Amino acid sequence: MKVKSILVSQPEPQAGNNPYTQLADKHKVKVDFRQFIEVLGVPSAEFRKDKVTPADYKAFIFTSRNAIDHFFRMCEEMRVAINPDWKYFCVSEAVAYYLQKFVPYRKRKIYPGTGNLSGLIPTLKKQRGEHFMLPTSDLLNPDIPEMLNIANIKWTRATMYHTVSSDLSDLSDVKYDILVFFSPEGIRSLLKNFPNFKQDSTRIAAFGSSTHQAVKDHDLRLDIQVPTPKFTSMSQALDSYVEEANKGK
Repeated sequence: MKVKSILVSQPEPQAGNNPYTQLADKHKVKVDFRQFIEVLGVPSAEFRKDKVTPADYKAFIFTSRNAIDHFFRMCEEMRVAINPDWKYFCVSEAVAYYLQKFVPYRKRKIYPGTGNLSGLIPTLKKQRGEHFMLPTSDLLNPDIPEMLNIANIKWTRATMYHTVSSDLSDLSDVKYDILVFFSPEGIRSLLKNFPNFKQDSTRIAAFGSSTHQAVKDHDLRLDIQVPTPKFTSMSQALDSYVEEANKGK
């Protein structure tokens, strides 16, 4: 079936000329953005109950920009001074680069991975005897602790923010040909807002293995799976899918 509309379950990119606007212009399709989940910071008073403080660590693992935002927010609220000797281990170049918002970008203390935690494990293992803090949401991908434990990495989880479903009630009468998801929480938000959701001809695109699994766990059909050896980004996969679906339009 032809594709005329796509809903991406993320905020609209700030850059005007982004891959999604290029996709919309190229194929003359409507591309909308809507955040399906919201991130709420854990108050420092609540966080202190866990008896964990950044001041007790020298090395930190960041799996997202949200983790970075709330880590430095927590440091500020707890009056923890940023130690110039701290080391930051990030799952990707993009996450690592985001650190420059808070600290001088010195590559000798910032260690980017290849896009996921598994690519960062060899670097973590070289830090012999190091005890890492892992700032996270209340929802943590179970693959993360499993990988760290298998690699015998000494680490402590620090829950600094909560992930909750957005109110999507205004979308109740809106139908899209493709829904695009980047996390299991996005799938859960869809079904929380629309418990009677029927997929029918709506296609679902999902990024990442945990998101793929969430689609299947909720008995939904996964039509566009990313990444693959052919497509490393969602925009690439959507471009190819829409071009094929809209042939002869």
